[in-house]
Amino acid sequence: MPRSWGRWGPYACRMQYAGLMCRPPFWERDLVPLVVAEKKSSSRLIALPKEAKTVNKMASSSKIVDVHTHIYTPSYLSLLRSRTTVPYLLDLPDKDAPPRLIILPSDDDASIPPESRGRPIDTSYSSIQEKLRFMNIHGISISVISLANPWLDFLSPEEGIKWAKTINDELQEICAKNCEKRLYAFATLPLSASPDNVVDEIYRLSNLLSIKGTIFSTTALGSGLDDPALDLIWNALEDTQTLIFLHPHYGLPNEVYGPKNADYGHVLPLALGFPLETTIAFTRMWLSGVFDRFPTLKILIAHAGGTLPFLSGRIESCVQHERSFEPNGDGGNRGPKRDLRTVFRENVWLDAVVYSETSLKAAIALVGKENVMFGTDHPFFPPLEEGAEKWASVETNLTAVAGTEAKDMVMGENAVELLGLSI
Repeated sequence: MPRSWGRWGPYACRMQYAGLMCRPPFWERDLVPLVVAEKKSSSRLIALPKEAKTVNKMASSSKIVDVHTHIYTPSYLSLLRSRTTVPYLLDLPDKDAPPRLIILPSDDDASIPPESRGRPIDTSYSSIQEKLRFMNIHGISISVISLANPWLDFLSPEEGIKWAKTINDELQEICAKNCEKRLYAFATLPLSASPDNVVDEIYRLSNLLSIKGTIFSTTALGSGLDDPALDLIWNALEDTQTLIFLHPHYGLPNEVYGPKNADYGHVLPLALGFPLETTIAFTRMWLSGVFDRFPTLKILIAHAGGTLPFLSGRIESCVQHERSFEPNGDGGNRGPKRDLRTVFRENVWLDAVVYSETSLKAAIALVGKENVMFGTDHPFFPPLEEGAEKWASVETNLTAVAGTEAKDMVMGENAVELLGLSI
C-alpha cells in the first residue's frame, strides 16, 4: 500500500455509492442512464432512438474499450464560461447556436466573426447521454473518459488545486452512477501547483475507484517532461502505479506553419503540430533518464505515439553517436541508460488513434501487440455531413485495427488487463 493512502481514509468513506440501485443491462432495454451536462444533477432515464442500439460488426467477437475519449464536465464548462482570456467559452448572441471554445491564442482574434472563432462546443462535448449514444452506435462496451485540453494548466496554483479536486470528484461521480460499469476515467492534475500539491492529489486519487490513470500535458509544471522538479511526481505515479496518459495541446510555434497557415484551418497544427509536440516531449523524458530512475513508470501516449513509431530508430541512433553521452564521450553522466526499445516494450503503451492500417502496424511493431489500445478521440473529428450517425474517424480506426492479427487485444483485451476494468 502506498505510504500516504492512510491520510485519505475518511475521504474514501465519503466516496461510497453503495446506495445506488443498478438497473437491468442496457442491451435488455431501450434506456441508458443520463448525467445531464448541468451542475450536479441527479441521474435519470431517457429513451434512446432505436438506431442508437446499432452495434458495430466487430462488437460480437470482442469487447471494445475506448481509452481515448474526452469530455468537458459541467464544472469545467462553468470555469471556462467565467473567463474572458484564453481559454474561455464564448456564448453567442444567437441562443440556439452552440458556444465557441477559444482554446488557442490564434483563435482569440477580434477580426474573426465570433461565430467563426475557435470551435463550436455542442452537447457531444459534455453530455453523458451523447457519450453513451455514441458508444452504442459504434459498439463500444467501455469508455475511459478524460478531460479534454487545456486541462488546468492556465490556473494559479491555488485555483489549480481546488479545481482538480472538483473535477476529479465529478468524474468519479459520473462513472460511479453508471451502474453497468461502462465508464471509467483518467483524472486531471493541478500541474500549475507545487510538486507536493500534485503528489497529494495523486495519492488522493487512489481512493477514487473509477479513476484508472491521469491525463498529463507535455509541459507538465511548465518546463517540460525533463524537468528535475517532476521527480517527486514521477515517484508518486510509480508508487501508486498510476498510468500517465500523455496528450498534446500546445503544438509548435505558429511560425513553422508559414504565412498561409490560416488558409488551412486547423490541419497543420492538428496533423503535424500535435504529433511532433508529443514526440519531443516523450523523447526529452527518456533522454533525461526518467525511465532509469523510475523503471516501472507506465505511460500511454496519445495518437499512437505521434511520430515515435517512425522516428524511434533515428532517435536511438543519434543517442548512440552523441559524443557527450556516457560511455561514448568524456564519461559524464548525461544520457539515458536504458535503451529506447526496452523502454517502449516495458513502460509504454500507445493508443490506436492513427487512422491508418500502415501506421497502426508501425505502432504495434514499436511497442508490441500487448501495448496498443483502441481509441476514438470523441467528440473531436465529428462527421461534417448533416445527420450522419457513424463517424468516419472512428470507422477508419476500426478498419485499421480489423486488419491486424492482434485485433481482439487492441480492441479491448489489453485495456481490460492494464487498467483492471470490470466487464
